[in-house]
Amino acid sequence: MTSNAYTQLDAKDWYPLDNGSFPDNHTHPFGWEPDSDGFRGHIFVSQDNSTVVVSVKGTSAGWLVGGGGPTVKKDLLNDNLLFSCCCARVGPTWSTVCGCYQGGGKCDVECLEDAVAEESLFYGVGINLYNNVTYMYPNANIWFTGHSLGGSLSSLIGATFGLPVVTFEAPGDRLAARRLHLPTYPNMDHITHVRNNADSIAMGTCTGVTSVCALGGYALESKCHLGKTILYDTVGQLGWSTGTGAHGIKAVIDDVLSKPWPFKVDADVGEENRGREVPLPKEEEDCEDCYSWEFGHYRNGSASAHGSC
Repeated sequence: MTSNAYTQLDAKDWYPLDNGSFPDNHTHPFGWEPDSDGFRGHIFVSQDNSTVVVSVKGTSAGWLVGGGGPTVKKDLLNDNLLFSCCCARVGPTWSTVCGCYQGGGKCDVECLEDAVAEESLFYGVGINLYNNVTYMYPNANIWFTGHSLGGSLSSLIGATFGLPVVTFEAPGDRLAARRLHLPTYPNMDHITHVRNNADSIAMGTCTGVTSVCALGGYALESKCHLGKTILYDTVGQLGWSTGTGAHGIKAVIDDVLSKPWPFKVDADVGEENRGREVPLPKEEEDCEDCYSWEFGHYRNGSASAHGSC
């Protein structure tokens, strides 16, 4: 379902859902109109209408994943607003996507919050989509899923409404959730992130002016996630090199999730995963985004500041 958000029902790269629980004639595309260039994916509805899975497309970029296409420009804008520390101010030569940078490693927090909450961005579009889905299927159990940007958007929507969410290789979403002032719960167990530790985007290490992400124009600086994470040790177990090559959803499906996973017990995997094909989900500990930045209220004439935002 997550991979299918990037394509259309009659395309050769569509993964058929063979178990019959979610027939193709119960699938509804959104955002695929000829003049559409933004938020898109598919709504999968079970045979008995009891379960609905909304699958949100992630970033389309020819050099990265998703093969390019008409959504590239808006995907980039949403990426750089949601996952950068301050309006995609990676270096002095970068054009920022909002006017919150105040110089000297300082960023105005109220400006950031307003920029991220802009209704025309994908998060706001996703909120409207969820409201429409609940109207169409008032008695259904509604899930959200997505890969990359689509996963983080799904998580933010799930945090807003308390929905079950499963994401794949999503960049850190906690930074955007805090800037959106999303509700927090005693636990966020309804949100599960599936990642592999060779993926520099999902791990938050594709950063700096010389990184592959920055060279492509992407400021993917956040690394902390809501909920719990199922982390596959593809570096230690499969010998993968760290980079963006481990980010694509097809590689995750074909080379990680579809194959037997013989965990070795070591410091990275942990004794609790002995004999398991799927690692236990865990909350992230001691994770901090944007520690080198100073966030505060600079534009209203005051100089009050606080830590990471």
